Amino acid sequence: MEQNAAALIAQYWAVGLFVVAVIGLCAFMIGAASLLGGRSVGRSKSLPFESGIIGTGSARQRFSIKFYLVAMLFVIFDIEAVFLFAWAVSVREVGWAGFWGAAVFIVILLAGLVYDSRVGALDWAPTARRKRQDGEA
Repeated sequence: MEQNAAALIAQYWAVGLFVVAVIGLCAFMIGAASLLGGRSVGRSKSLPFESGIIGTGSARQRFSIKFYLVAMLFVIFDIEAVFLFAWAVSVREVGWAGFWGAAVFIVILLAGLVYDSRVGALDWAPTARRKRQDGEA
């Protein structure tokens, strides 16, 4: 039993040493940054700076929830494109089972897109303008 524990310790001593070294390096970098870092304070230091342009207006500006909804939908459908690309790369290895799996996946994606369209998640126009456009058409 003691030989087993000794063999296990001998196997993993390098991992333990690596973890201790990483923690030590992180502590050193944080300590050095706090000791050597600048501490200047001024009016310009507290201003937000974005690409060389001084900001105007409040940073607490409200955005429509549609912006976040469309951004989330974009990320979701973008990630799905990554999955489909991986499938396309390995289409010969996965065979017909992979093909039908990808087909079901695409059908589920299309169903989600149709649902999003039906509930109005993709409509950017305000309600009054949408009604006016529908009346003219």
